[in-house]
Amino acid sequence: MNRATGKNRYIYLAAGTVILLFLGLIYAWSIFRSPFNKIFEVWTVSELSMTFTISIIFFCLGGFLCGKLTARVKQCNIIRIAAALLFLGFFSVSRLDASQPRQSLIMLYIFYGVFCGTGVGMGYIAVISAVNRWFPEKIGFSSGLMLMGFGLGGMVLGSVVNLLIVNQGLLQTFFILAVTIAIVLAAGSFFIRTPAAVQSAKPGSTAPDRPDFSPAQMLKSPAFWLFFTWGVTISSAGLLVINSAATIAAAYGAPAVLGLIVSVSNGGGRVLIGTLTDKIGRSKTMYIDSMCLLASGICLLMGAIQQNVFFILMGFILVGTSYGGSPSLSSAVILLFYGPKYYAVNLSLNNFILIPAAIIGPLVSSTLQERSGGAYHSTFIMIILFSILAFILNAALKGFAKKLTDKKKA
Repeated sequence: MNRATGKNRYIYLAAGTVILLFLGLIYAWSIFRSPFNKIFEVWTVSELSMTFTISIIFFCLGGFLCGKLTARVKQCNIIRIAAALLFLGFFSVSRLDASQPRQSLIMLYIFYGVFCGTGVGMGYIAVISAVNRWFPEKIGFSSGLMLMGFGLGGMVLGSVVNLLIVNQGLLQTFFILAVTIAIVLAAGSFFIRTPAAVQSAKPGSTAPDRPDFSPAQMLKSPAFWLFFTWGVTISSAGLLVINSAATIAAAYGAPAVLGLIVSVSNGGGRVLIGTLTDKIGRSKTMYIDSMCLLASGICLLMGAIQQNVFFILMGFILVGTSYGGSPSLSSAVILLFYGPKYYAVNLSLNNFILIPAAIIGPLVSSTLQERSGGAYHSTFIMIILFSILAFILNAALKGFAKKLTDKKKA
């Protein structure tokens, strides 16, 4: 790698992080939900929640579409397509008619859920798959930094969005976001490119030269399904707390705003776990991530039993770190295990972790809440059980990962 390339790749990384920061704004749905309810009073909570569910599904599908397109379309052009989809999605939402609530709800599902979800998924995979290839010896670090931007997008830009809603109104805010996000993505696309040739990692790094696995070959690999299940386990456990962090904080005498600490540690965990992957390897980092989840469950349970806010706070920090570390590990492991040639589509397939996790986490959480009469003890015990499953899956993965490595070396 020459000096020019060494310098330029950090420009690509910075551009990718900024793009993902704005793409992460789609996770700020909770900011929009209440203002929408004030305009469209007949919409129920479940109907509004369905918008976010649809956006997550199409985020995964959009990523898969991007992965298939990368064989024929440059990532920079895919980002421009994503910019167009997001502009159309946010702009169309800004034109919803309060006098026609049923029609407007369908339009919200289509334009926020389908168009914006697809655009974010395409942009996400395009950026990650392009930029990570510039960092063969620092895959975890580059993934972690970009994903920190994605994870913190809703929180960092959320305060600005709140001010816009107060001063400009909800629908006008969507128009402003349509223009802003389209400009940021279009401008950022000029700084996203892939290396002319796949670069080899430095000797002794976690990214040795290995043959490429097609998506079909990857899906036949037991190592992939063990890692996929591990990701679902970690993400589902994290969502037991993340979706109710403010409520949990208030239940134990802390300010509801303390729940934001989960978002902060979520972002920090992405960089921390990603960097550890580079330094100590996949297996040890997965154990550390699982240990953070176990420790979070223990701290939260102790906090609930003793009514101790300090333990609740520590539990929040640890569960956020574990949850945030999962996507950083995913973006590194898929490249390390299965190679760069099909990286975009392989990573997009792994991102389908989000769908079962988004179903399991909230479903388990709500069921436990109902059966416990509103107490959180059983929820925190479930986090401990999830962490034990994560340890078992990582132990099982170790053998299959070795077989995978030996096969590729042969």
